[in-house]
Amino acid sequence: MTTETKSAIASTPPLTERQEARRRRILLASAELAGRGGFDAVQMREVAEAAGVALGTLYRYFPSKIHLLVATMQDQLQRMHETLRKRPPTDEAPAARVAQTLMRAFRAMQREPHLADAMVRALTFADRSVSPEVDTVSRLTTAIILDAMGLTGPATPEQLSAVRVIEHTWHSALITWLSGRASIAQVKIDIEMVCRLIDLTGSQDDAPAT
Repeated sequence: MTTETKSAIASTPPLTERQEARRRRILLASAELAGRGGFDAVQMREVAEAAGVALGTLYRYFPSKIHLLVATMQDQLQRMHETLRKRPPTDEAPAARVAQTLMRAFRAMQREPHLADAMVRALTFADRSVSPEVDTVSRLTTAIILDAMGLTGPATPEQLSAVRVIEHTWHSALITWLSGRASIAQVKIDIEMVCRLIDLTGSQDDAPAT
């Protein structure tokens, strides 16, 4: 794993086993409610009831619905990252591996369109108070892309710039698909096109050695 990939995992204060279990129940309840009815279905009182926690306890973990849904997206990305590590992309070229990875992530979102819409809307509505959570989502997305690139050393500035553009395109593709303004086929074309930027930054063998 590259240095950038390791640093992409957000550091959070350690929770006790009981606290972690409670947080897990909250995130699962949030994802379930969002999966059934989208953004509007996630109401803090209903989440607290479904998770079996007091409403005040829920607010101590997540100060607002936006905080909760962005954290839900973080949790979903972490699960996705673990799955991708177990079954990494098989293409030979780095650009093709990244495109394959992002389309697998997109199809995972496609299977839960209401949940995807809720998480993306929360990410879009997030203000400065949610910056740490939004930054974590961004770092996780970066980690997924860097892992798919298969770098043998630290990413160059040019490669990191390409990764940022790829992230923006993937996020934009999600929004346009969720709003019905782009088909799956068009999303695939756009993702594959933007991933070609990786070829312009040099192959994994050109990256500096550790």
